[in-house]
Amino acid sequence: MKLDTGLKAAPIKKAKIKQRKAIWMQDFIRDKWLYYMLLPGVAYFIIFKYIPMYGILMAFQDYKPHLGYMGSPWVGLKHFHRFFNEPQFWGLFRNTVLLALYNIAFFFPLPIVLSLMMNEIRREKFKRFVQTLVYIPHFVSWVVVVGIFYILLTTENGILNELLFKLTGEKIAFLMEPEWFRTMIVTQSIWKEVGWGTIIFLAALAGVDMQLYEAARMDGASRWRQVWHITLPAISSTIVILFILRLGNFLDAGFEHIFLMLAPTNREVGEVFDTYVYMKGLEQGQFGYSAAVGLFKSTVGLFLVLGSNWLAKRFGQEGVY
Repeated sequence: MKLDTGLKAAPIKKAKIKQRKAIWMQDFIRDKWLYYMLLPGVAYFIIFKYIPMYGILMAFQDYKPHLGYMGSPWVGLKHFHRFFNEPQFWGLFRNTVLLALYNIAFFFPLPIVLSLMMNEIRREKFKRFVQTLVYIPHFVSWVVVVGIFYILLTTENGILNELLFKLTGEKIAFLMEPEWFRTMIVTQSIWKEVGWGTIIFLAALAGVDMQLYEAARMDGASRWRQVWHITLPAISSTIVILFILRLGNFLDAGFEHIFLMLAPTNREVGEVFDTYVYMKGLEQGQFGYSAAVGLFKSTVGLFLVLGSNWLAKRFGQEGVY
């Protein structure tokens, strides 16, 4: 009897598979232009994200450019063992994690707050003006941003320091003193990127049903109550997804930004994994070792994404996948 049941189930399973294929083909034909629009994005990820993953092999080799991947000798986990036993490891780890935590604590909430504030603006012309104003810094390169702050904060004729000198008779070496380094990094990141970060949140806010606000006003809810009970719950899934994706880049402090702000006096608190990889890989030619450091960063990011996504689903959110 069990054998007969299995024989009958096989044709039914095949029929279901054929039915699914037929439905998929109908959907593809109907939405073919949407699928064609995906091709540039898919090509980008294949060329610039997946194919370069082949370079991970360097982390397990004593890589020599003239020998290539296949000719370079394999060394196993030697580079990882060396990295974890380096005297600099815990200093690099502390600096990178602290900057990441500061960015999450101070930078991540600000686009949400700014989006909520802009969403409350009723005059469309003024709202567009504010949006344009906060978007502009995103298009300014880090070289220019650091240059602007240098002009403002340098002890030699810096605008802010000249003002402090007139008020207090003293100047502060913001750009050189280690205790100001992390504050400077987070402040510059906020100034440059907080406006650009509002785009996704404003798009999510545009999809909130206005009838909910009308019903809340009829019930006597204040503007703050409407934000707390309608607006924030409506964009909570977007906040969670962006937070999870942010954790994927937890150890990416931003090479260009940090590198431009580094000085001999603040290197103790400013040296991070990104600048360390640059020094070991490009300046000293230790390609295999620097690849191992990069792979360690990526692995940490992967586990953070998996863990935070699992927690998000446990608390009833959609998560990334």
